[in-house]
Amino acid sequence: MALLILGIVLFLGLHLIRVVAPGLRTSLIASLGEGGWKIAYSIASIIALIVLIYGFGQARDMTPIWSPPFWMSHITILLMLFAMICLIASLLPAGHIAVKTKHPMVLSVKIWALAHLLSNGDGAAILLFAAFLAWGVILRISLKRRERAGEMTLRPFVSAKYDLYAVVIGVIVWALIIWKLHAWIIGVSPLVM
Repeated sequence: MALLILGIVLFLGLHLIRVVAPGLRTSLIASLGEGGWKIAYSIASIIALIVLIYGFGQARDMTPIWSPPFWMSHITILLMLFAMICLIASLLPAGHIAVKTKHPMVLSVKIWALAHLLSNGDGAAILLFAAFLAWGVILRISLKRRERAGEMTLRPFVSAKYDLYAVVIGVIVWALIIWKLHAWIIGVSPLVM
């Protein structure tokens, strides 16, 4: 469990540097340069993600804290459809989905975390998904403050065709995850009750 906690702290901590220590980020960019900062940040993020994944794998066999009802997995599967559409919308030029949700990737992570909290009752899963949900909430609040302060602007609307692309690609990715990818990557099929 300690390795999982370390992975969560490292990974989410790195992804909250701008929120909790903007001066540190600015000074690191000044000393490393923009490219050096991106390389160092990427390497640190990959290492933290590996620690998080390994830690989660080691802590996964914990005794359940609660036993979700069987139908909760159906809600999780449905919510994941929306999470995938938001994720894809965040990667494309802005359509209505991106404009209306403002930060579709952050929303995608929050939906993913909430959906998995609903259908997982072991301590490691609760810790992991609650941490990601809290991160998403904190980041969204920070982004809203930065928008109000004029430090950032939202992406402008480009075309509604990107909404169609987001939905179609999102449904395909979601179906692949449900069909085989989740079982292959995570070791658990979402279709098994």
